[in-house]
Amino acid sequence: MDLTEKVAVVTGGASGLGLATVEKLVEKGAKVVIFDLNEEKAKEAVERLGRNVRHEIVNVTDEESVQKGIDLAIEAFGAIHICVNCAGVGTPGKTIGKIGVLPLENFKQIIDINLTGTFNVLRLCANVMKDNEPTTDSGEKGVFINTASVAAFDGQMGQAAYGASKAGVAGMTLPIARDLSQFGIRVNTIAPGLFLTPLASTLSEKVIKKLSESVEFPNRLGKPSEFAEMATFIMEQEYLNGEVIRLDGGIRMSPR
Repeated sequence: MDLTEKVAVVTGGASGLGLATVEKLVEKGAKVVIFDLNEEKAKEAVERLGRNVRHEIVNVTDEESVQKGIDLAIEAFGAIHICVNCAGVGTPGKTIGKIGVLPLENFKQIIDINLTGTFNVLRLCANVMKDNEPTTDSGEKGVFINTASVAAFDGQMGQAAYGASKAGVAGMTLPIARDLSQFGIRVNTIAPGLFLTPLASTLSEKVIKKLSESVEFPNRLGKPSEFAEMATFIMEQEYLNGEVIRLDGGIRMSPR
């Protein structure tokens, strides 16, 4: 897909991996609507990136909230061709920890945001995408990129909920790609490793150095711009479909 003048929705687009993806899309000539709960950061991004970016305060787990964001995208730019789902949480919690058994509500909340929220945005955006005019000779109408994590495959202690949610994102990639193939819509997932997101940047230099040493090569944390480059590569590579791609420098997470 040629990204020039295409319209993208990016959840969690006000910071971290999502914001880097928004920036890369704008650089390539796309128009973007940021879905994020952080209104202040979303406004900052819009002011900095210009007229081809809008934002809507969206709770990905709420159907009405997501539909409102989709309606804004259609009103502002006329279509949705791309959806990148980056919104998520990763609060740790052991199955049985120092204060007892993990509260079921904690588990459900992470599943709800990371897995159900991803599917909620995807299904509603797909319902709009299916009516697009084809953008390629093959009949492509849209592309989704979801965000899993290496925790889907080698989750650490305390990541039962997070690992389950991201494994769900990885696991639904191929079935949804098959569901949407009749409409000319592709679905892929990126499973990032350790990235220098705003959360990681609050860590001490010593901790970051230790984390970096666990990466095979290069011995550093990933840059959000590298996630964005992978995302736009997937968008542009029409034959890439139904795949989960680890972007992790070869890391395999230790138990703790």
